[in-house]
Amino acid sequence: MATITRRIGLSLGADICWPICYEEILKRLDLNIPVGGDTIRFEVDRVAIEPFKLAPNRNYDVVLDRLTHWYHTSREWIKKSILMDGLYVFNNPWSVQSMEKQTTYAAMLDLGLPIPETWILPPKEYEQSADLQSTLEQYARMFDLGEIGGQVGFPLFMKPYDGGAWVGVTKIDDEEQLRRAYDDSGRRVMHLQKSVLPHDLFIRCIGVGPQTYLVKYDPSAPQHERYQVAFDFIGAEQAGLIHDMTLTINSFFGWDFNSCETLRQDGTLYPIDFANPCPDSQVTSLHYHFPWLVKAKLKWSLFCAATGKKMRPNLDWSPFHAIRDRKLPYREMLAACAGIANERYETDRFNEFCREHLADLDRVSLEFFGTDTARDAVRRKVAAMFPAEEVDRFTDHFWGLIEFWRRTEADRMASGNGGAG
Repeated sequence: MATITRRIGLSLGADICWPICYEEILKRLDLNIPVGGDTIRFEVDRVAIEPFKLAPNRNYDVVLDRLTHWYHTSREWIKKSILMDGLYVFNNPWSVQSMEKQTTYAAMLDLGLPIPETWILPPKEYEQSADLQSTLEQYARMFDLGEIGGQVGFPLFMKPYDGGAWVGVTKIDDEEQLRRAYDDSGRRVMHLQKSVLPHDLFIRCIGVGPQTYLVKYDPSAPQHERYQVAFDFIGAEQAGLIHDMTLTINSFFGWDFNSCETLRQDGTLYPIDFANPCPDSQVTSLHYHFPWLVKAKLKWSLFCAATGKKMRPNLDWSPFHAIRDRKLPYREMLAACAGIANERYETDRFNEFCREHLADLDRVSLEFFGTDTARDAVRRKVAAMFPAEEVDRFTDHFWGLIEFWRRTEADRMASGNGGAG
Protein backbone atom coordinates (compact mmCIF):
# COMPACT_ATOMS: atom_id res chain seq x y z
CA MET A 1 0.00 0.00 0.00
CA ALA A 2 1.40 3.38 -1.06
CA THR A 3 0.61 6.88 0.12
CA ILE A 4 -0.18 9.02 -2.92
CA THR A 5 -0.57 12.78 -2.89
CA ARG A 6 -3.08 14.33 -5.28
CA ARG A 7 -2.39 17.97 -6.08
CA ILE A 8 -5.23 20.45 -6.58
CA GLY A 9 -4.49 23.80 -8.18
CA LEU A 10 -6.50 27.00 -7.80
CA SER A 11 -6.15 29.14 -10.94
CA LEU A 12 -7.23 32.53 -9.65
CA GLY A 13 -7.76 36.11 -10.67
CA ALA A 14 -9.23 38.61 -8.21
CA ASP A 15 -10.60 35.82 -6.01
CA ILE A 16 -9.91 36.37 -2.32
CA CYS A 17 -12.47 34.82 0.00
CA TRP A 18 -13.36 31.39 -1.34
CA PRO A 19 -9.75 30.17 -1.89
CA ILE A 20 -8.91 31.00 1.75
CA CYS A 21 -11.94 29.06 2.94
CA TYR A 22 -11.30 26.17 0.55
CA GLU A 23 -7.68 25.80 1.66
CA GLU A 24 -8.42 26.09 5.35
CA ILE A 25 -11.27 23.57 5.38
CA LEU A 26 -9.20 21.08 3.39
CA LYS A 27 -6.37 21.45 5.89
CA ARG A 28 -8.76 20.89 8.79
CA LEU A 29 -10.24 17.78 7.16
CA ASP A 30 -6.74 16.18 7.04
CA LEU A 31 -7.98 13.48 4.70
CA ASN A 32 -6.44 10.04 4.21
CA ILE A 33 -8.69 8.22 1.75
CA PRO A 34 -8.21 4.55 0.85
CA VAL A 35 -8.57 4.03 -2.90
CA GLY A 36 -7.62 0.81 -4.69
CA GLY A 37 -5.24 -0.35 -1.97
CA ASP A 38 -3.48 3.02 -1.69
CA THR A 39 -3.97 5.95 0.68
CA ILE A 40 -4.75 9.25 -1.01
CA ARG A 41 -3.76 12.56 0.53
CA PHE A 42 -4.29 16.02 -0.92
CA GLU A 43 -2.30 19.22 -1.36
CA VAL A 44 -3.71 22.49 -2.65
CA ASP A 45 -1.65 25.19 -4.34
CA ARG A 46 -2.32 28.42 -6.21
CA VAL A 47 -1.37 28.18 -9.87
CA ALA A 48 1.29 30.67 -10.97
CA ILE A 49 1.20 32.55 -14.26
CA GLU A 50 4.58 31.99 -15.89
CA PRO A 51 6.23 30.76 -19.09
CA PHE A 52 5.77 27.06 -19.76
CA LYS A 53 7.26 24.52 -22.12
CA LEU A 54 5.15 22.42 -24.47
CA ALA A 55 6.21 19.16 -22.89
CA PRO A 56 4.74 16.73 -20.34
CA ASN A 57 4.96 18.11 -16.81
CA ARG A 58 2.25 16.88 -14.46
CA ASN A 59 2.03 19.56 -11.78
CA TYR A 60 -1.60 19.06 -10.80
CA ASP A 61 -4.28 16.39 -10.91
CA VAL A 62 -7.23 18.80 -10.75
CA VAL A 63 -7.45 22.55 -11.33
CA LEU A 64 -10.31 24.84 -10.34
CA ASP A 65 -10.06 27.46 -13.03
CA ARG A 66 -11.19 31.07 -12.69
CA LEU A 67 -9.10 32.53 -15.52
CA THR A 68 -9.75 30.60 -18.73
CA HIS A 69 -12.72 32.78 -19.67
CA TRP A 70 -10.51 35.87 -20.01
CA TYR A 71 -6.79 35.28 -19.42
CA HIS A 72 -5.21 33.63 -22.46
CA THR A 73 -1.91 32.48 -20.98
CA SER A 74 -3.66 30.43 -18.31
CA ARG A 75 -6.14 29.14 -20.89
CA GLU A 76 -3.32 27.81 -23.07
CA TRP A 77 -1.49 26.29 -20.11
CA ILE A 78 -4.67 24.48 -19.07
CA LYS A 79 -5.33 23.18 -22.59
CA LYS A 80 -1.74 21.96 -22.86
CA SER A 81 -2.01 20.27 -19.45
CA ILE A 82 -5.20 18.42 -20.40
CA LEU A 83 -3.64 17.20 -23.63
CA MET A 84 -0.19 16.28 -22.32
CA ASP A 85 -0.53 15.76 -18.57
CA GLY A 86 -3.96 14.22 -17.99
CA LEU A 87 -5.23 17.22 -16.02
CA TYR A 88 -8.89 17.43 -14.96
CA VAL A 89 -10.14 21.01 -14.89
CA PHE A 90 -13.32 22.95 -14.14
CA ASN A 91 -14.41 23.73 -16.98
CA ASN A 92 -13.66 22.36 -20.44
CA PRO A 93 -11.55 25.27 -21.79
CA TRP A 94 -12.36 24.67 -25.47
CA SER A 95 -16.05 24.82 -24.68
CA VAL A 96 -15.69 27.97 -22.57
CA GLN A 97 -13.68 29.57 -25.38
CA SER A 98 -16.15 28.75 -28.16
CA MET A 99 -19.62 28.61 -26.61
CA GLU A 100 -21.09 32.09 -26.60
CA LYS A 101 -24.64 32.67 -25.40
CA GLN A 102 -25.70 32.55 -29.03
CA THR A 103 -24.46 28.97 -29.41
CA THR A 104 -26.00 27.81 -26.16
CA TYR A 105 -29.39 29.26 -27.12
CA ALA A 106 -29.28 27.51 -30.49
CA ALA A 107 -28.23 24.18 -29.02
CA MET A 108 -30.87 24.15 -26.29
CA LEU A 109 -33.61 25.34 -28.64
CA ASP A 110 -32.68 22.46 -30.91
CA LEU A 111 -32.85 20.08 -27.96
CA GLY A 112 -36.35 21.31 -27.10
CA LEU A 113 -35.97 23.72 -24.18
CA PRO A 114 -38.45 26.64 -24.11
CA ILE A 115 -36.00 29.45 -24.83
CA PRO A 116 -37.80 32.77 -25.50
CA GLU A 117 -37.72 33.93 -29.13
CA THR A 118 -34.28 35.37 -29.90
CA TRP A 119 -32.79 37.28 -32.83
CA ILE A 120 -29.19 38.33 -33.47
CA LEU A 121 -28.37 41.66 -35.14
CA PRO A 122 -25.36 42.79 -37.16
CA PRO A 123 -23.42 45.42 -35.21
CA LYS A 124 -24.27 49.07 -35.60
CA GLU A 125 -20.62 49.94 -36.20
CA TYR A 126 -17.60 47.99 -37.47
CA GLU A 127 -13.89 48.03 -36.84
CA GLN A 128 -12.26 49.18 -40.04
CA SER A 129 -10.35 46.61 -42.08
CA ALA A 130 -9.10 46.28 -45.64
CA ASP A 131 -12.02 44.14 -46.84
CA LEU A 132 -14.80 45.62 -44.73
CA GLN A 133 -16.31 48.06 -47.20
CA SER A 134 -16.28 45.61 -50.09
CA THR A 135 -17.91 42.92 -47.94
CA LEU A 136 -20.66 45.22 -46.66
CA GLU A 137 -21.42 46.63 -50.10
CA GLN A 138 -21.85 43.15 -51.58
CA TYR A 139 -23.52 41.25 -48.79
CA ALA A 140 -24.91 43.45 -46.00
CA ARG A 141 -28.67 43.70 -46.33
CA MET A 142 -30.69 46.65 -45.13
CA PHE A 143 -33.21 45.71 -42.45
CA ASP A 144 -36.01 47.41 -40.58
CA LEU A 145 -35.09 47.30 -36.90
CA GLY A 146 -38.56 48.36 -35.84
CA GLU A 147 -40.12 45.52 -37.83
CA ILE A 148 -37.87 42.96 -36.15
CA GLY A 149 -38.69 44.45 -32.77
CA GLY A 150 -42.37 44.13 -33.59
CA GLN A 151 -41.93 40.47 -34.52
CA VAL A 152 -40.16 39.75 -31.24
CA GLY A 153 -42.73 41.81 -29.35
CA PHE A 154 -42.35 44.62 -26.84
CA PRO A 155 -41.15 44.72 -24.16
CA LEU A 156 -38.00 42.85 -25.14
CA PHE A 157 -34.41 42.72 -23.96
CA MET A 158 -31.34 43.74 -25.92
CA LYS A 159 -28.15 42.11 -24.68
CA PRO A 160 -24.72 41.16 -26.01
CA TYR A 161 -24.63 37.78 -27.71
CA ASP A 162 -21.47 36.92 -25.78
CA GLY A 163 -21.68 38.98 -22.61
CA GLY A 164 -22.06 38.38 -18.92
CA ALA A 165 -22.56 40.07 -15.55
CA TRP A 166 -25.60 41.94 -16.92
CA VAL A 167 -23.30 44.28 -18.86
CA GLY A 168 -25.06 45.92 -21.80
CA VAL A 169 -28.49 44.45 -20.99
CA THR A 170 -31.35 46.86 -21.74
CA LYS A 171 -35.09 46.47 -21.32
CA ILE A 172 -36.78 47.89 -24.43
CA ASP A 173 -40.40 49.02 -24.20
CA ASP A 174 -41.00 50.42 -27.69
CA GLU A 175 -39.49 51.05 -31.11
CA GLU A 176 -38.00 54.42 -30.17
CA GLN A 177 -36.07 52.88 -27.26
CA LEU A 178 -34.97 50.02 -29.51
CA ARG A 179 -33.49 52.33 -32.12
CA ARG A 180 -31.75 54.42 -29.49
CA ALA A 181 -30.28 51.37 -27.74
CA TYR A 182 -29.09 49.91 -31.05
CA ASP A 183 -27.44 53.22 -32.00
CA ASP A 184 -25.64 53.17 -28.64
CA SER A 185 -24.50 49.54 -28.95
CA GLY A 186 -21.49 50.42 -31.12
CA ARG A 187 -19.47 47.43 -32.31
CA ARG A 188 -21.14 44.89 -30.04
CA VAL A 189 -23.17 42.13 -31.65
CA MET A 190 -26.53 42.13 -29.89
CA HIS A 191 -29.41 39.79 -29.26
CA LEU A 192 -33.03 40.80 -29.13
CA GLN A 193 -34.90 38.41 -26.86
CA LYS A 194 -38.60 38.25 -26.11
CA SER A 195 -39.25 39.17 -22.49
CA VAL A 196 -40.89 36.85 -20.01
CA LEU A 197 -43.05 39.51 -18.39
CA PRO A 198 -44.70 39.39 -16.05
CA HIS A 199 -43.03 36.56 -14.17
CA ASP A 200 -43.52 35.53 -10.58
CA LEU A 201 -40.12 33.95 -9.93
CA PHE A 202 -36.50 34.43 -11.03
CA ILE A 203 -34.22 31.56 -10.08
CA ARG A 204 -30.50 31.14 -10.41
CA CYS A 205 -29.36 27.52 -10.18
CA ILE A 206 -25.68 26.95 -9.43
CA GLY A 207 -24.24 23.66 -10.63
CA VAL A 208 -20.96 22.12 -9.42
CA GLY A 209 -20.52 18.70 -10.97
CA PRO A 210 -23.73 16.79 -10.16
CA GLN A 211 -24.62 19.18 -7.32
CA THR A 212 -27.20 21.92 -7.86
CA TYR A 213 -28.39 24.74 -5.63
CA LEU A 214 -31.40 26.97 -6.29
CA VAL A 215 -31.45 30.61 -5.24
CA LYS A 216 -34.21 33.17 -5.59
CA TYR A 217 -32.61 36.00 -7.57
CA ASP A 218 -33.32 39.69 -8.16
CA PRO A 219 -31.13 41.19 -10.92
CA SER A 220 -32.53 44.68 -10.27
CA ALA A 221 -31.16 44.76 -6.71
CA PRO A 222 -27.67 45.98 -5.76
CA GLN A 223 -24.99 43.34 -6.33
CA HIS A 224 -24.84 42.31 -2.68
CA GLU A 225 -28.61 41.77 -2.49
CA ARG A 226 -29.32 39.91 -5.75
CA TYR A 227 -28.97 36.45 -4.23
CA GLN A 228 -31.88 36.47 -1.83
CA VAL A 229 -32.25 34.51 1.38
CA ALA A 230 -35.51 32.69 0.76
CA PHE A 231 -36.81 29.24 1.61
CA ASP A 232 -39.51 27.02 0.12
CA PHE A 233 -40.04 29.38 -2.82
CA ILE A 234 -40.53 26.58 -5.34
CA GLY A 235 -42.17 23.17 -5.20
CA ALA A 236 -40.32 19.88 -5.44
CA GLU A 237 -41.55 19.09 -8.96
CA GLN A 238 -40.33 22.34 -10.48
CA ALA A 239 -37.12 22.23 -8.43
CA GLY A 240 -36.47 18.81 -9.93
CA LEU A 241 -37.09 20.18 -13.42
CA ILE A 242 -34.52 22.96 -12.90
CA HIS A 243 -32.07 20.44 -11.46
CA ASP A 244 -32.41 18.26 -14.56
CA MET A 245 -32.22 21.30 -16.85
CA THR A 246 -29.02 22.52 -15.21
CA LEU A 247 -27.36 19.09 -15.34
CA THR A 248 -28.37 18.74 -18.99
CA ILE A 249 -26.96 22.13 -19.98
CA ASN A 250 -23.74 21.76 -18.01
CA SER A 251 -22.94 18.25 -19.20
CA PHE A 252 -23.89 19.11 -22.79
CA PHE A 253 -21.22 21.83 -22.85
CA GLY A 254 -18.66 20.09 -20.64
CA TRP A 255 -19.01 22.48 -17.71
CA ASP A 256 -18.38 21.46 -14.12
CA PHE A 257 -19.23 24.87 -12.68
CA ASN A 258 -21.98 26.98 -14.22
CA SER A 259 -25.18 28.78 -13.32
CA CYS A 260 -28.54 28.79 -15.12
CA GLU A 261 -31.11 31.57 -14.88
CA THR A 262 -34.78 30.71 -15.23
CA LEU A 263 -38.00 32.74 -15.15
CA ARG A 264 -41.39 31.35 -14.24
CA GLN A 265 -44.49 32.63 -16.02
CA ASP A 266 -47.91 31.00 -15.66
CA GLY A 267 -46.26 27.91 -14.23
CA THR A 268 -43.79 27.46 -17.12
CA LEU A 269 -40.05 27.72 -16.48
CA TYR A 270 -38.14 29.57 -19.21
CA PRO A 271 -34.33 29.35 -19.24
CA ILE A 272 -33.02 32.77 -20.30
CA ASP A 273 -29.30 32.79 -19.53
CA PHE A 274 -27.18 29.71 -18.97
CA ALA A 275 -23.77 30.35 -20.54
CA ASN A 276 -22.18 31.36 -17.23
CA PRO A 277 -19.24 28.99 -16.73
CA CYS A 278 -17.18 30.09 -13.71
CA PRO A 279 -19.97 32.22 -12.19
CA ASP A 280 -19.60 34.53 -9.21
CA SER A 281 -18.00 32.84 -6.20
CA GLN A 282 -17.57 35.78 -3.85
CA VAL A 283 -19.04 36.22 -0.39
CA THR A 284 -19.94 39.80 -1.31
CA SER A 285 -22.49 38.40 -3.76
CA LEU A 286 -23.42 35.02 -2.33
CA HIS A 287 -23.29 35.85 1.44
CA TYR A 288 -25.65 33.27 3.05
CA HIS A 289 -25.15 30.90 0.12
CA PHE A 290 -21.36 31.22 0.09
CA PRO A 291 -20.55 28.26 2.41
CA TRP A 292 -22.56 25.89 0.20
CA LEU A 293 -20.45 26.85 -2.80
CA VAL A 294 -17.15 26.35 -0.96
CA LYS A 295 -18.30 22.91 0.22
CA ALA A 296 -19.55 21.96 -3.25
CA LYS A 297 -16.22 22.90 -4.83
CA LEU A 298 -14.39 20.87 -2.21
CA LYS A 299 -16.53 17.78 -2.69
CA TRP A 300 -16.34 17.75 -6.47
CA SER A 301 -12.62 18.50 -6.70
CA LEU A 302 -11.70 15.93 -4.04
CA PHE A 303 -13.80 13.29 -5.81
CA CYS A 304 -12.20 14.04 -9.18
CA ALA A 305 -8.69 14.04 -7.70
CA ALA A 306 -9.10 10.92 -5.57
CA THR A 307 -10.70 8.80 -8.30
CA GLY A 308 -8.49 10.07 -11.12
CA LYS A 309 -11.51 11.20 -13.10
CA LYS A 310 -10.70 11.61 -16.77
CA MET A 311 -11.32 14.84 -18.63
CA ARG A 312 -13.63 14.75 -21.65
CA PRO A 313 -11.78 17.08 -24.06
CA ASN A 314 -14.34 16.50 -26.82
CA LEU A 315 -18.06 17.23 -26.61
CA ASP A 316 -20.28 14.33 -27.68
CA TRP A 317 -23.80 15.59 -28.33
CA SER A 318 -25.15 12.53 -30.15
CA PRO A 319 -26.67 10.85 -27.05
CA PHE A 320 -28.67 14.01 -26.31
CA HIS A 321 -29.81 14.26 -29.91
CA ALA A 322 -30.86 10.60 -29.88
CA ILE A 323 -33.15 11.38 -26.95
CA ARG A 324 -34.49 14.47 -28.74
CA ASP A 325 -35.31 12.36 -31.79
CA ARG A 326 -37.49 10.06 -29.70
CA LYS A 327 -40.04 12.93 -29.46
CA LEU A 328 -40.71 12.35 -25.78
CA PRO A 329 -42.86 14.71 -23.72
CA TYR A 330 -40.71 17.63 -22.53
CA ARG A 331 -40.36 16.52 -18.91
CA GLU A 332 -39.47 12.96 -19.92
CA MET A 333 -36.96 14.24 -22.46
CA LEU A 334 -35.28 16.43 -19.85
CA ALA A 335 -35.10 13.59 -17.33
CA ALA A 336 -33.54 11.33 -19.95
CA CYS A 337 -30.95 13.98 -20.82
CA ALA A 338 -30.18 14.44 -17.12
CA GLY A 339 -29.59 10.69 -17.04
CA ILE A 340 -26.74 11.19 -19.51
CA ALA A 341 -25.40 13.96 -17.27
CA ASN A 342 -25.49 11.68 -14.23
CA GLU A 343 -23.51 9.08 -16.14
CA ARG A 344 -20.90 11.64 -17.18
CA TYR A 345 -20.65 13.14 -13.70
CA GLU A 346 -20.70 9.64 -12.12
CA THR A 347 -23.35 10.90 -9.71
CA ASP A 348 -23.94 7.62 -7.86
CA ARG A 349 -20.22 7.07 -7.37
CA PHE A 350 -19.80 10.70 -6.27
CA ASN A 351 -22.57 10.45 -3.67
CA GLU A 352 -21.10 7.21 -2.32
CA PHE A 353 -17.65 8.85 -2.15
CA CYS A 354 -19.05 11.77 -0.15
CA ARG A 355 -20.91 9.48 2.26
CA GLU A 356 -17.88 7.28 2.81
CA HIS A 357 -15.02 9.76 2.85
CA LEU A 358 -16.40 13.27 3.42
CA ALA A 359 -18.90 12.60 6.17
CA ASP A 360 -17.03 15.06 8.42
CA LEU A 361 -17.18 17.94 5.92
CA ASP A 362 -20.43 19.40 7.27
CA ARG A 363 -19.14 19.53 10.83
CA VAL A 364 -15.72 20.91 9.91
CA SER A 365 -17.26 23.56 7.64
CA LEU A 366 -19.77 24.59 10.30
CA GLU A 367 -16.95 25.07 12.79
CA PHE A 368 -14.69 26.85 10.33
CA PHE A 369 -17.28 29.44 9.33
CA GLY A 370 -17.39 30.55 12.95
CA THR A 371 -13.65 31.28 13.14
CA ASP A 372 -11.63 34.48 12.96
CA THR A 373 -9.96 33.09 9.82
CA ALA A 374 -13.30 32.91 8.04
CA ARG A 375 -14.29 36.38 9.20
CA ASP A 376 -10.95 37.76 8.03
CA ALA A 377 -11.54 36.21 4.59
CA VAL A 378 -14.87 38.03 4.44
CA ARG A 379 -13.31 41.31 5.53
CA ARG A 380 -10.49 41.06 2.98
CA LYS A 381 -12.98 40.61 0.15
CA VAL A 382 -15.14 43.46 1.43
CA ALA A 383 -12.08 45.72 1.64
CA ALA A 384 -11.31 44.96 -2.00
CA MET A 385 -14.85 45.82 -3.12
CA PHE A 386 -16.18 48.62 -0.90
CA PRO A 387 -15.00 52.12 0.08
CA ALA A 388 -12.91 52.23 3.24
CA GLU A 389 -15.67 53.92 5.23
CA GLU A 390 -18.07 51.05 4.45
CA VAL A 391 -15.77 48.11 5.18
CA ASP A 392 -16.79 47.62 8.81
CA ARG A 393 -20.51 47.89 8.08
CA PHE A 394 -20.49 45.46 5.17
CA THR A 395 -18.16 43.02 6.92
CA ASP A 396 -20.67 42.87 9.75
CA HIS A 397 -23.51 42.52 7.22
CA PHE A 398 -22.03 39.56 5.35
CA TRP A 399 -20.71 37.93 8.50
CA GLY A 400 -24.16 38.17 10.04
CA LEU A 401 -25.62 36.31 7.06
CA ILE A 402 -22.97 33.59 7.42
CA GLU A 403 -23.86 33.31 11.12
CA PHE A 404 -27.48 32.88 10.04
CA TRP A 405 -26.34 30.12 7.68
CA ARG A 406 -24.54 28.44 10.58
CA ARG A 407 -27.74 28.44 12.65
CA THR A 408 -29.84 26.99 9.83
CA GLU A 409 -27.10 24.49 8.97
CA ALA A 410 -26.86 23.35 12.58
CA ASP A 411 -30.63 22.84 12.62
CA ARG A 412 -30.44 20.87 9.35
CA MET A 413 -27.69 18.63 10.69
CA ALA A 414 -29.53 18.08 13.96
CA SER A 415 -32.69 17.07 12.11
CA GLY A 416 -30.82 14.82 9.72
CA ASN A 417 -32.17 16.58 6.62
CA GLY A 418 -30.07 16.79 3.46
CA GLY A 419 -28.96 20.14 2.11
CA ALA A 420 -29.75 21.73 -1.22
CA GLY A 421 -28.32 19.98 -4.26
